[in-house]
Amino acid sequence: MRIHVLALESLFDTGLSTLLDTFSVANDLARSSPADFSSAGFEVNVIGVRRAVRTSQGLSVPVVSAARSGDPDVAIIPALGSKTPDALQEALQRPDVADAGKLLRLWADRGVLLGAACTGTFVLADSALLDGRSATTSWWLAPLFRKRFPLVALEDSRIVINSGGFVTAGAALAHIDLALWFIRQSSPALAALAARFLLMESRSSQSVFSIPAYLAHADPLVERFEQWARLNLAQGFSLTDAAKAVGTSERTLSRRIRNTMGKTPLAYFQDIRIERAVHFLRTSGESVDAIAARVGYSDGTTLRTLLRHKIGRTVRQLRISS
Repeated sequence: MRIHVLALESLFDTGLSTLLDTFSVANDLARSSPADFSSAGFEVNVIGVRRAVRTSQGLSVPVVSAARSGDPDVAIIPALGSKTPDALQEALQRPDVADAGKLLRLWADRGVLLGAACTGTFVLADSALLDGRSATTSWWLAPLFRKRFPLVALEDSRIVINSGGFVTAGAALAHIDLALWFIRQSSPALAALAARFLLMESRSSQSVFSIPAYLAHADPLVERFEQWARLNLAQGFSLTDAAKAVGTSERTLSRRIRNTMGKTPLAYFQDIRIERAVHFLRTSGESVDAIAARVGYSDGTTLRTLLRHKIGRTVRQLRISS
C-alpha cells in the first residue's frame, strides 16, 4: 500500500510522528514475524505543498514535492498544531491549506482513499469533500466543526469513521487508531499485532474523554443549561423547567443546544449524567446503585447498560483505570 502523509506548515508534531511510527512498526513486524504478512507492506512518504515545512514545535520536516510524488493509494492529513478554535480558524485561511484542498480534491477524483485525524479533519472538510458524509474530529472542536461545516454529519463521540472513501479520526492520539485502521485493511492480524506492541487497546468512542462543560462554553445559553442540569440530575429532566430556568423558550433552547452540541436537550442532559457517574465511579467507593441514584437513574443496572452503550466501558474497567 502506497501512503502519502500530507504535511502542512505548523503541523502537530505528535500526529505526524505517531502516523509514521505506527506504519514503521507494522512494517518491521511484517518482516520479522513468522506469520506471512508479505502482502501487507506500507510505502510511506511525507508529501508537502511547500518545499519547506516546520512543525508547531519548530522542527524541520523533509518532504517530497506533491507535484513529483505521483498518486498514492492512501493520503492522510495529520493535525495542524492549532489547539483552539480561534487559532484553527486563522490557520485554515493560509494559502498552503487552500493548496492542500486542491490536491485532496484531485486525489479524490482519481480514487485515492483519504484520511485525516484531529484538526486535520478540518482541512479535509474545508475541501467540501466531506459534504453529505459522516465524520468525526477532536471532541472539543465539535461546536466549531458543526458551525463551519453544516453539511457534514458529525459524530464526534466516535474515534474512527469510514464514510465511502474518506476516513476520519478523533483527537490527538487517534492518529494511531487511524493508522491501525489502514493497516487493518491489508491485514487484520498485523494490525492486531502492531496494536499489542504499541499498547493500544481496541476502542471505538472518545466520549469517555469529553468534558460537556467545556463544549457548552461555545454558547452562553447552552452553558446556563449545563449549569442547571448539574443541579438537577437527581430530579430528572424537564424541558419546560430547563427553558424557564435559563430564561428562554423551549424551542429556542432546543435549537441552540442542537446547533452547538448536535443533540437534543435530553440527550445532552444524559451525557452530563454519564459524565458525573464516571467521575463518582473513579473517585469514590460508593456502590453502583448509590451512584445511579445520585445522577437520577432508578438502579445500577440501568447505569451499567448506559455506560457500555455510550462510552464502551464497564464499571470494572472505569474503576481499574482510575
